[in-house]
Amino acid sequence: MTSSTPRRTVLAAALAAAAGTAAAGPATAAAPAGGGAERGHAPAAGLVDNRFWSTYTDWRCGTAAGTKAVAGLRPALVLATPTGLLDYTDPHTGRTSAWEYATWTSPVHTPAVPATEVIASWNAETPPGTWLQAELSGTYSDGTATPWYVLGRWASGDDDIRRTSVDDQTDGKSTVWTDTFAIDDPASGLRLHAYRLRLTLYRAPGSDLTPTVRRFGAMASDIPDRFTVPASEPGPAHELEVPRYSQNTHVGQYPEYDNGGEAWCSPTSSQMIVEYWGRRPSAEQLAWVDPAFADPQVCHAARFTYDHQYQGCGNWPFNAAYAATYPDMNAVVTRLRSLTELESLVRAGIPAISSQSFRKEELTGAGYGTSGHLMTVIGFTPSGDVIANDPASPSNEAVRRVYARREWENIWLRTKRYDANGKVRSGTGGVCYVYWPARPTPGQRRVLRSLGLA
Repeated sequence: MTSSTPRRTVLAAALAAAAGTAAAGPATAAAPAGGGAERGHAPAAGLVDNRFWSTYTDWRCGTAAGTKAVAGLRPALVLATPTGLLDYTDPHTGRTSAWEYATWTSPVHTPAVPATEVIASWNAETPPGTWLQAELSGTYSDGTATPWYVLGRWASGDDDIRRTSVDDQTDGKSTVWTDTFAIDDPASGLRLHAYRLRLTLYRAPGSDLTPTVRRFGAMASDIPDRFTVPASEPGPAHELEVPRYSQNTHVGQYPEYDNGGEAWCSPTSSQMIVEYWGRRPSAEQLAWVDPAFADPQVCHAARFTYDHQYQGCGNWPFNAAYAATYPDMNAVVTRLRSLTELESLVRAGIPAISSQSFRKEELTGAGYGTSGHLMTVIGFTPSGDVIANDPASPSNEAVRRVYARREWENIWLRTKRYDANGKVRSGTGGVCYVYWPARPTPGQRRVLRSLGLA
């Protein structure tokens, strides 16, 4: 019912050990010169700031070295003229291959909230023979700079490279934990004051192939330590018809992908929402799955969200990137500040995937405890209770659950909790995945814009 090892649990346990470790130098092109400071897109006020680049103007405002912006209904960034050649040795296959590359670096973005954590997202197509790397570099509130951190090496397939996060990246002030940039000691007052993101697009030498990137950005946040959050007032009842899939019906299937279905909460949730929006893999894409297995698309989602370094399917940006491989889909990882904001999405017809951890007795009716779990929020009852498609259910028919509003709200939004042994552990502080179509309704667009997502 959980991902492999929840990143916030790892983060909390490892912060003390991380201090003083040398920053790892990933294989990458030299950093292009940075741009000037710029204002973000309507970030959510307060604790969370979202900034995503997706328009033709956005792509042209960055610093391009061999990449170019392409106009159209869905503007994009592509590789135009390679600026270098890299020999990349895949750590998961041992295979060394040569790749041409070009880069794009965002303008400097100063978040509305100086951040303790940053999580990036990208939406891209990578045809066979191409892949991309996402990176972050920033300036601390004390005026010093971070190194360039790798936030993911990614391809939609798994033939050319193995999709991977990069461990052991730290400068003694901040660390990258799988998919999350984090200040090592938030209590010190140090924050990330500003950042740039960089894309490196790779292709086989001599080809005219290219990754096509349609959205790239990050959520920056400074969520205070809290064991409880204030209760919110329920809004109107609403429920969405979202397909129901159980991860537990896949237990033992394809154990090479995070031990099989028992750990597939994230891809199972992603697949539910992909299909809610009318997308699904083709019969050809599913041909590799054993025909005896029900719901082969869940196996497909697990394989193509799998992070070979993390050894799990719970890498947050990799799940969003997977959802965005389907036609005309947008997908991001963000934080919401309240259950009220989540209600506004659902009322607009946009379900969301929430991340939380809890003891069995903290969520009535769940029947389990977890150190990290994803579920799909599809509605709210007249009394405000949360209706969730919970993949940690014994069957597809049992996936729809109703959870007490106050219990669910607290376990999702808190940043600190006690485990069964009384030890203090971390919570996700409102992390969620939001997926929506390229052409949302006017009402959906208004809600997305109010959250800084569109």
